[in-house]
Amino acid sequence: MTIQNKAHPWHGISPGDNTPDIVTAFIEIVPSDTVKYEIDKQSGYLKIDRPQKFSNMIPTLYGFIPQSYCAEKTAEYAEIMSGKTVSKGDGDPLDICVLSERSVTHGDILVQAIPIGGFRLLDGGEADDKIIAVMKGDEFYRQWNDVSDCPESYINRLKHYFLTYKHLPHEKSICEITHVYGREEAHEVIRRSMADYQYHFGCQDVE
Repeated sequence: MTIQNKAHPWHGISPGDNTPDIVTAFIEIVPSDTVKYEIDKQSGYLKIDRPQKFSNMIPTLYGFIPQSYCAEKTAEYAEIMSGKTVSKGDGDPLDICVLSERSVTHGDILVQAIPIGGFRLLDGGEADDKIIAVMKGDEFYRQWNDVSDCPESYINRLKHYFLTYKHLPHEKSICEITHVYGREEAHEVIRRSMADYQYHFGCQDVE
């Protein structure tokens, strides 16, 4: 009997052969989740991070791009593009929000996604970019090729979630969104996060 071990979602799954145009996304949470799940970096299993506070619900599928890491190159780019002082990357895989017309009922799944933009979140001065993507083949969202195609109200909903989900109303937020960016900038963020991953975890030289 052959025993096959589950691949680690962060280290054991390829981000795809066509990155950054199309990426593999590992989905941790979906809009119907009332608790926030995140990957346990050591085991690769999902763990409960915390209950969602108040009425905050993630508006999209949410997870990360495998074999990405927000560190020096990601932080450097965030500082250049935002004009803000960015101390470092947040030390996590690159986050991704995936738009889908169809309901997806649970996380712990892989999705092929097409990045169309993102927004630059600084969390306590650390780079914590959020890539915005559409599910490959989605009948509705595939018409969006760049974040500029998205209604402003949709982007505002995403921004509101990430600016408030960690905090109670009386608590001061340490998160700041400097700006929303388009597809080309998103591609550069992805490339840099993958270079950061290779530098810290990979076996090949990265310039």
